[in-house]
Amino acid sequence: MKTVSTSKSHGGVQGVYSHASEVCACDMTFAVFVPPQAKDGPVPVLWYLSGLTCTHANVMDKGEYRRLAAELGLMVVCPDTSPRGDGVADEKDNWQFGQGAGFYVDATQEPYAKNYRMYSYVTEELPALISANFPADMSRQGIFGHSMGGHGALTVALKNPGRFKSCSAFAPIVQPSTAGWSKPALEKYLGPDSADWRAYDATLLIDDGNRFPEFLVDQGTADGFLNEGLRPWLLEEACEKAGIALSLRMQDDYDHSYNFISTFMDDHLRWHAQRLAG
Repeated sequence: MKTVSTSKSHGGVQGVYSHASEVCACDMTFAVFVPPQAKDGPVPVLWYLSGLTCTHANVMDKGEYRRLAAELGLMVVCPDTSPRGDGVADEKDNWQFGQGAGFYVDATQEPYAKNYRMYSYVTEELPALISANFPADMSRQGIFGHSMGGHGALTVALKNPGRFKSCSAFAPIVQPSTAGWSKPALEKYLGPDSADWRAYDATLLIDDGNRFPEFLVDQGTADGFLNEGLRPWLLEEACEKAGIALSLRMQDDYDHSYNFISTFMDDHLRWHAQRLAG
């Protein structure tokens, strides 16, 4: 692991790091905010998964999480959204696929299977790296994310309910197997059989019996992707049918941007902190 940069913030340290990923077969970069309480021992870990076109840096620069994370004693880990590099397969003219759009799946189709293994990266390789190199209490982990990253957070939590104590999302893609901007990506990464996509679709995971105690979801009513791509009511229907507690908050006049995310970031941090306290 290499340190790219570190900077003191609100008594803690915001760092950016890189490493040679065996899972993704390329160099990967990630960000970690370590709160001041970590001087006294391991602290809870909150994972943030970003959306399409983003890197680790978007939420770090625009998410406004450090002040309250420092107050609450939360470590915030921000992975990249996909593998990167000249040798990584890509569609440079397609912002909904390829580099910047890994969708947190393990690709099975060539030429993507070699590098696009973001599910294994964020659930296995990067957690092992965090555990070995940072004062992280891995018995207290939460996960949240935005848009494509909200999709990732929901699916990761549903598939790993014993690892995560909390999960929330900002404007998540709740049913990527039928949404116009994610269905083509799943087909390219996972193949033409839509049955293979179910493992990365929150609503279908719930239909198939996966469970998580509760979710918090914020969604802006002025989000241009609301009706075609995000459709939170599908998650609401799935959770109601399965008996999963869902707090779906429709926020009037908010869009899909980091202005929306930063507005409700404090609410999400406090929500996670309460569930990670024990």
